[in-house]
Amino acid sequence: MLEVFSISSGAMISSGLFVLPSIVFLKSGPSIILSYIFAALLVIPAMLSKAELVTAMPKAGGVYFFVHRSLGPLFGTFAGFASWFSLSLKSAFALVGIGVFLEQVFPGVSPGTVKFIAIAFTVFFAILNIFSVKKSGRFQVVLLFGLIGILVFYIFSGLNYIDVQRYVPFKPYGWKSILTVTGMIFISFGGLTKVASIAEEVKDPAITIPGGMFSAFAVVVLLYVLTIFVTVGVLDNAELRGTLTPLSAGAAKYMGNIGYIILSLAAMLSFITTANAGLMAASRNPLAMSKDNLLPAFFSRVNLRFKTPVIAVLMTALFMIAIISFLDIESLVKVASTMMLILFSFVNISLILMRESRIVSYKPAFKAPLYPYLQIAGVAVYLALIIEMGTVPLIITSGFFILSLVWYLLYSKSRSSKDSALIHIAERVTAKDIESSTLRDELREILLERDEIIEDRFDSIIKGARIIDLDVDRDVKSLFNVLSKAFSEIFNIPPKTVYDLLEKREAETTTVIQTGLAMPHIIIEGNSKFDIVIVRSKSGINFLIDDPPVHIVFALAGTKDERNFHLQALMAIAQIVQNKDFTNNWIKVRGPEDLRNLILLAQRVRKGEV
Repeated sequence: MLEVFSISSGAMISSGLFVLPSIVFLKSGPSIILSYIFAALLVIPAMLSKAELVTAMPKAGGVYFFVHRSLGPLFGTFAGFASWFSLSLKSAFALVGIGVFLEQVFPGVSPGTVKFIAIAFTVFFAILNIFSVKKSGRFQVVLLFGLIGILVFYIFSGLNYIDVQRYVPFKPYGWKSILTVTGMIFISFGGLTKVASIAEEVKDPAITIPGGMFSAFAVVVLLYVLTIFVTVGVLDNAELRGTLTPLSAGAAKYMGNIGYIILSLAAMLSFITTANAGLMAASRNPLAMSKDNLLPAFFSRVNLRFKTPVIAVLMTALFMIAIISFLDIESLVKVASTMMLILFSFVNISLILMRESRIVSYKPAFKAPLYPYLQIAGVAVYLALIIEMGTVPLIITSGFFILSLVWYLLYSKSRSSKDSALIHIAERVTAKDIESSTLRDELREILLERDEIIEDRFDSIIKGARIIDLDVDRDVKSLFNVLSKAFSEIFNIPPKTVYDLLEKREAETTTVIQTGLAMPHIIIEGNSKFDIVIVRSKSGINFLIDDPPVHIVFALAGTKDERNFHLQALMAIAQIVQNKDFTNNWIKVRGPEDLRNLILLAQRVRKGEV
């Protein structure tokens, strides 16, 4: 969790704190303190939505993976390219930002030297990310805590030099300017959720990633607000307006040159942590896209020794180097910010689609509160901010989408076999003949991996078991006829033999174990034979006249030598049906495959577990 916290925090604390305050102060004065608070509130919908999605689908690619699995491969292709481009661009911009402070500390530094230093850092981080995501994460921890230490020192030392008159008037340009500046500052929090891109390489992601993100959000918001509060209180209006290094200027006001150098060092640390986190997260997008056949296979190659995506890291680093060397980065940052807002909107839409698909195997460990109002509000706010970005970024972003569409049509469409949550929503309102199990099965496997569940023999049997969905009223004799036919085909024995065994067992004592649940079980001739047939009856089956109808039937048949496993299976079923809301979900889910996943994902003690 410490590494996750550091990656999330490091991706946020950058130019939004060390450069931006001077720029936005021109527009709203001391009330920029409020703007930072409001901007933090705006990121909450995306943060909570991504926290839910990443606990349900902790896979490489983050927002790309969520969009692909909810909206389909076309939008997934755009999200993957947009996320990669946006992260890479902002990481490159962060490294070039070091030059602003180098030029202040060492006036003789040339633009060529600045670019060379930025490229050198890119190569260093690429090598670090190739050798180990753990080493990269630990390096991030060291850098970040050094940065936080300097900021905390600045806050507490600066409190003694605050002049409250500098906060008056607090809102010189009114509320409209505060809201305008909020939109500009919001981008500063954009790195918070990027850690979701490396979820596949995080231990216990269901707990670690939300915990790391939420703690990073709380700490960074506190640092942002207190640091800006001190800076505005220490510097006169003219001093704050006339510098691109406001924190360094604030420290210099009461500590002299040593204060300027210390805060400039903190700024450079912040740019380095942002670049490292950005490269790490961005490189996982081509990795994830390659796994889904949206990019060539070599992007998904993982080094056997270091367990890192070498090609994806190298390609991302080369792209960053090209940007640093040849492009005017500042003119492209607005485009990256626009794409980030679009991706934030997609994240909220993805959560809505995943929830509304009602896929049984979508089981997030964390659920975003205030659904769906928070997500709808988030989309509305992000779209409003996108419009505020202006015409040029929208035109470039639209062109980017068109290029993604061309790539999808020429390369990805024929290779992608994944379905999306949209298909499962369509299933609910249309005929079952379009039903697809790809996504629900993939989510099931992700959950098994997330919860480190080792499948046992019972799981194997359930995966291949016949599941019969009865949609008309049946009595117990009709049920036994259905079961007899199924077991007859499985074991190649006469249906009449099976029916007689079922009827005889029921006559001895009812197999209704609890309200709504029956477990008919019989012994057949032979050796090493065992299977289960599962039946759902929405309307219910009447076993006994005075008892409530049975909706859940697990029918077991096996030979005498399988007696021990027979008992294990009965115990497993007994634990499964005790899961919270199991009976309600049993009635609600759509069909046999959802019923199968409902059983497989239910909590129970497996053989070998303590």
